[in-house]
Amino acid sequence: MEALDAGADDYVTKPFGMEELLARMRAGRAARDHRRRAAPDPARDLVVDPRGQASHPDPGQRPGPAMPGADTRLTPTEWHLLEVLLRHPGKLLAQQYLLKEVWGAGYADATGNLRLYMAQLRRKLEPDPARPRWLLTEPGMGYRFQPDPPDPPG
Repeated sequence: MEALDAGADDYVTKPFGMEELLARMRAGRAARDHRRRAAPDPARDLVVDPRGQASHPDPGQRPGPAMPGADTRLTPTEWHLLEVLLRHPGKLLAQQYLLKEVWGAGYADATGNLRLYMAQLRRKLEPDPARPRWLLTEPGMGYRFQPDPPDPPG
């Protein structure tokens, strides 16, 4: 049951037949592939490369210090912070969670580090860092990667 609570889609009890196992694996893979095709692309305007680079495919969308459409280099810490946010699209991540994930348990109160690195990511990745589109702050609570712009209030 713990595995299901942690996100598993299925489980098999022993004893089991090889045909049942293979059928469950095929069904799981098909369901995963369907979810991937049906899910909106969270990086429609931003391309993130696990080598620590990010680029904007539309040159008109990337004002700022980097040349439009060019790769933007991220530090290992910036990359790690961005990676944690991207793994949870649309979800509010508490400051303490981000600090623990990126810097470790000993940095639970280092909110200044988190603010600094979020500001650096916005300067490097957001079209307008003063009005972030993807890397949002929930004051006093945490941060969120918003794949699509939030709906306007009202």
